[in-house]
Parts: sequence; structure tokens; C-alpha cells
Amino acid sequence: MSVQTFTPREFHRQAHDALGNPQIRANFRKAMDGLMTKRRDVFSDWDLETLRELGANIRLRALAKLPDLLEQLEANCEANGIRVHWAEDGDEACRIIRGICDSHGARSVIKGKSMVSEEMHLNAHLEEAGIEALESDLGEYLVQLNEQTPSHIIMPAIHLNTDEISEILHDKTGTERSRDVDYMTAAARAQLRERFMAADVGVSGVNFAVAETGTLCLVENEGNGRMTTTVPPVHIAVTGIEKVVEHLRDVPPLYALLTRSATGQHVTTYFNMISSPRKEGEHDGPKEVHLVLVDSGRSRIYQDDELLDTLRCIRCGACMNHCPVYTRVGGHTYGTTYPGPIGSILSPHLMGLEETKDLPTASSLCGACGEVCPVKIPIPDLLVRLRRESVGEGRGNVAGAGVKRTRKEAAAWKGFEWMATHPGVWRSGTALAGKLQALMPAKLAPWTDYRTAPKPARASLHALVKQHRRRQQTDGSEGENRS
Repeated sequence: MSVQTFTPREFHRQAHDALGNPQIRANFRKAMDGLMTKRRDVFSDWDLETLRELGANIRLRALAKLPDLLEQLEANCEANGIRVHWAEDGDEACRIIRGICDSHGARSVIKGKSMVSEEMHLNAHLEEAGIEALESDLGEYLVQLNEQTPSHIIMPAIHLNTDEISEILHDKTGTERSRDVDYMTAAARAQLRERFMAADVGVSGVNFAVAETGTLCLVENEGNGRMTTTVPPVHIAVTGIEKVVEHLRDVPPLYALLTRSATGQHVTTYFNMISSPRKEGEHDGPKEVHLVLVDSGRSRIYQDDELLDTLRCIRCGACMNHCPVYTRVGGHTYGTTYPGPIGSILSPHLMGLEETKDLPTASSLCGACGEVCPVKIPIPDLLVRLRRESVGEGRGNVAGAGVKRTRKEAAAWKGFEWMATHPGVWRSGTALAGKLQALMPAKLAPWTDYRTAPKPARASLHALVKQHRRRQQTDGSEGENRS
């Protein structure tokens, strides 16, 4: 299977290629339809809006106190025996993790699912240092074998169908070609079990970090997270600074929203709570636990009272599952760690708006992402904000903002604004455009590079309504005359 490289700068070309790939479209359509149905059904007996409001308030309260909560989290983790490290960016986080590995002479790392580690390219950094890093989440394991990146933040291998997965396992691990899902899962489990036992260090993500108790919470279905955090002698948890919550009682509502929004489950198979390394008399668990808190532009987001809402995200992926753009082009098209609607508002902060300027426009602004977000992030509003900044308007707080419109484009929009605010001119102009529709050019670059050229209607809606009313009056008068 060929391996492709994706970049946000090539979003339009990559989207065109994905739309021309019937297999990708079929894989995503089938998967997304199922996830949307499961989410709808699992919330059918719940007061969803009240729960969403509660989830949003919990996240907003945590963000309002973020600096204090991070200090509280550090103090309680250290009191529990968890060593806390601070990283300004992904590179520093990688150096910290490598340093911990080097101090233990580690040559192999087993990883649980962690989007932050994907964001900072931890695997590549460790491999450059001669340290093998193996993904243990089944989806992550498959895309790693295939030399790809995840295409979804919850289901990394959702772009692959059964036959493609079978071929990957056969080519990379020697298993028999099969369409038996149980056989393939068992084969992968057997391959990974040996690696868990031999790994020097386990690396995981964090779903919720509880400041009140110094507890790290991990949500998972496969048990790989529990193996990663208990079998190796050293456990390193890595997370963005926004994942902190104030109280332990804040976790259950967020957990209920996360599992139902992500996979349509009432609960996941495993919910892990880590508060310390192995204590005296305990028979399992790591001898050391480290927590690496990563900034990577999150502090800059925190300073903006609008874009701050981006940090509410609990990484459920519901916005992707319901997005008409994502479900047709897939996650790799975006060329970023976080694809879909949430990625389109988060990636500009992590990579700069100049690098990702096409992503805020990768939306129909239908509003589905905002409607299903379990913590009520106003994603459509933030997309519009970033669109303005990408053309040099708005507040310009995003790194790399300030790409200017051409003079021709600016003049065109100024003319449209003037027409749209003068009703008489607008009516005359649209009427004339309807009569001259045959002269409308078939190509209006760059609009028609990705869209069908619009054609004005022969008559406006207002004109059609007036015609209809005149016919009704005429028919009514004729009926009275006949009677």
C-alpha cells in the first residue's frame, strides 16, 4: 500500500484526490453513519442539553482558574510521588521524555493512545535517539505499521477497511490474509503482549488531570492503556495544559459526554485513575510516574477571550463525525494532527495561520459541529473569526495571521457590500443578472476551481411571489365574474 505525505498547505489538492477515491469515501461514509446513529441513540433517554451545559460550565470554570489549577495539580501530583515536568513546546517535551528514557537506559517504549505525542512527533524523536517507540492502541498500531498518521483523533485507522487491514498485517507481521476480525485482533494482541512485557518505559496520554487529588484519568476500550501504565517500570504521561479539571466530581459528567459523543457507548471498557507510582506492598504498577505538561501555543490561546473556547475540547471527535467536509475527504486531507472542525480552529495556533490558512475555509458553516459538541464550543463562530484573520482582518492574535486580500478581491467585496446595502440597486442588479444569465462565464477562478459556477435565476424569489399573487388575484376575479 502506497504511503503519502500530507500537508495543510496542500489541502485543496488533497481534498480533490480524496473525493476522487471511491474507497476512502465509502470507508468514511459507512463509519460516520454508524457513529452518528450510535450517538443519537445513546442520548435518547438523557436531557442532553442540560448535560452539555453542565459539561461546558465545568470546562469554563477550569479554564477560568487554569494557572492556579495547574499549580495545584503539580503540588498534589508531587505529594503523591508523581514527578511533574513543564514543556514550553513539543520539542522541549520530547527532550524531557528522552532524558527520562536515557536516565533509565531505556531502548524500548510502549505507547498508549496520545494525540499530544502525535502533535509533538514523539515517535520520530525517540527513534532518532535509537529508542524504539511502538504504539499499542490497535488503530495506532495499524497506522504505524503502514507508516501513516491517524486520520481521526478517536479511531486512528477509520480510513482503512477490513481487507486493507488484513493486507497490512500480512505484509508487516506475517499473519495470514483473512477477513476474520477476531483472528486479526487476536494476532495483533499476541504481537503486542510480548512488547508490553519487554518495554523499558510506558508512555500514555491523559483525558482528565484532576487538580484536587493529583489524579490522572485515562479513558480506553482495549486495555492497552492499563498495560502501558502498569507493566513497564517507568510510566510517562504527557498532556496539554488544558486537560486539567478542578474537582474529582467534575469527571463523571465529562466522562458521560465523552464516551457517548465519541463512540456511542454508555461507558468504555476501562477507566484508569493513576495517582501515584507503585507503593510498598503493591504487586504491580510502575516504580516511577512522570507527568509532562505541554504548552505549545495553548497559553497564547488562553490570552484570547474568544479563542479560549478552543481549550474546552475533550477530544471526543463528534464534530468530525458530523462534518459534511470531513466525512467526505477524511482526516489525512487536512495534513495536521487534529483534523476536522476542531482541528481547523486548533491547528492555526499550533502551526501558525499562514501554514493552515485553508483549514478555516474547509467548512460549509452548516453548524453541525457546534450543535453536537458536548461542551458547546462555538466552532462555526471561531471558524469565521479565523477566516477574517487569514485575510488580514479582525484581531490578528493567531500566529502567522495577516495574509492580505488582493486589491481586486477587496474591491469586489466592497462593491458587493454597497449593492447589498442599497435595496433599489440590489433589485435592479439581480434582475439584470437574471436576464443576462447566458453571458455568465463558466469559469470564475479561483471560485470554480472547487465549485460549480453559479448562475443567477431568471427571476428572483420576490418577483416569483409577485407573479404568483397576481395570478391568484386574476383567477379570483375570473371566478367571481363566472359566478
